[in-house]
Amino acid sequence: MGLFKRNPFGHILFIKKWLIRILGAMTHRRYRGFNDLQIEGSEIIKSLPDTNVLFISNHQTYFADVVAMFHVFNASLSGRQDNIKNIGYLWQPKMNIYYVAAKETMQAGLLPRILAYVGAITVERTWRAKGVDVTEKREVNPNDTENIKIALADGWVITFPQGTTKSFKPVRKGTAHIIKQHKPIVIPIVIDGFRRSFDKKGLRMKKKGILQSFIIKEPLDIDYENDTIDEIVEKVEYAIEQHPSFLKVIPAEEIKAQEELNRLRQWEY
Repeated sequence: MGLFKRNPFGHILFIKKWLIRILGAMTHRRYRGFNDLQIEGSEIIKSLPDTNVLFISNHQTYFADVVAMFHVFNASLSGRQDNIKNIGYLWQPKMNIYYVAAKETMQAGLLPRILAYVGAITVERTWRAKGVDVTEKREVNPNDTENIKIALADGWVITFPQGTTKSFKPVRKGTAHIIKQHKPIVIPIVIDGFRRSFDKKGLRMKKKGILQSFIIKEPLDIDYENDTIDEIVEKVEYAIEQHPSFLKVIPAEEIKAQEELNRLRQWEY
């Protein structure tokens, strides 16, 4: 790799690699040490092609979710089974991982701008501005969808289809349009415990001893030609466990299991 070789977005790969190494080393103990990241399905990551893979996930913090994914993906690719032991996997990280993020978030300070260089595809949210839902939706910027297309052609893309860190918000149809148009392999991820571990931005730790879960599911079964946008949206909602049906009455045994899980996630002083 040439010293000044760039990716399709003009980022120098040598700089990006060192940012991943440094930021990865700085954040590793947030998931293995101060807290305990429980991973399921890492074998799925190793089986994926190098390009045109779209990861969809629920969202709990601005940055900690994505950072965890960089750790898990690289650890899995280096042969670790459902763990992120030994950060040697960061020495030769996968360089073509991108993530979709709100432009206003990634421009709010020096650290977000550094994190953006690692792989952000910044988009202008049409339904939200400055943390508030807007009544008049703005037009989609065609450059945003084109950049996602470029990123999928070059590698893997992470997106949070609800477009917010709030639970059980509707999945945005833009994700379904991307799936239908570009036909990527769609890998659902369900995370939990991050909202308890970190502040909303995912930069500051709130509690230690939290059991964080990170479940990687099998590729979503999608008929790219015949599934409608609404059908794809519903499949996405179920896959990332954010469909309204998940809010219905929960059986007593599940409540008991959840209470036990919450007990394990309590702050250990």
